Amino acid sequence: MRYLIKILALMLFFSHDCLAEPEMLLVRISLDQATKQVLGSGDYRVLGAQTTVINGREVHIIKVLTPDGRIQYFKIDAETGAVIG
Repeated sequence: MRYLIKILALMLFFSHDCLAEPEMLLVRISLDQATKQVLGSGDYRVLGAQTTVINGREVHIIKVLTPDGRIQYFKIDAETGAVIG
């Protein structure tokens, strides 16, 4: 009985992905959204932004000027929106 409950729970868990709409499975972040994300994380001035492929993944690279005058680069994963490195 315990195994049956575990199997049913697993089937319910994995069936959600099978029934999801295709556009729900791919959550991508645009270059504009990545830039806004970086601007929201500090008092930066954007100097440039581009999208490139690194190790087979799309990455948004945002070049900013920090308040103390330094240039800093943010790498944002285009698929997840996570900051890389």
